[in-house]
Amino acid sequence: MSHRRSLAALTALILSSSVTAQSDMWSNARPLTLSLSSFKFEPSEILLEHDAPYRLHFVNGSSGGHDFAAKTFFAAARIKPEDAGKIRGGRVEVGGGESVDVQLIAPSSPGTYKVRCTHFMHSAFGMTGKVIVR
Repeated sequence: MSHRRSLAALTALILSSSVTAQSDMWSNARPLTLSLSSFKFEPSEILLEHDAPYRLHFVNGSSGGHDFAAKTFFAAARIKPEDAGKIRGGRVEVGGGESVDVQLIAPSSPGTYKVRCTHFMHSAFGMTGKVIVR
């Protein structure tokens, strides 16, 4: 086999194993349901392991809209490319009675990130929380 063919075969092998590893990573994402309701998040403290994949399932059980605003958290996390459009300005908007799934890799460094609902007066009435990355 020529040097070029060997190099091409090696490149193809590396690329295919990278795609397989990413696919496995997302298929092993830990599911976590986050409920948004009248003026509260449940749970209000979300514990994540650094560099671990998660599938966040946001569920809005109320009739009005809510959002999950955590700009610094989403900026530090690695969002699955297909889900990046669900996060706008560091917020996930969830309409009344709807749900949204976002897959991500938790930030690499441990830390605490503030969360709130940015809808009028919702955070003032207690719709706040935090994401704790260990």
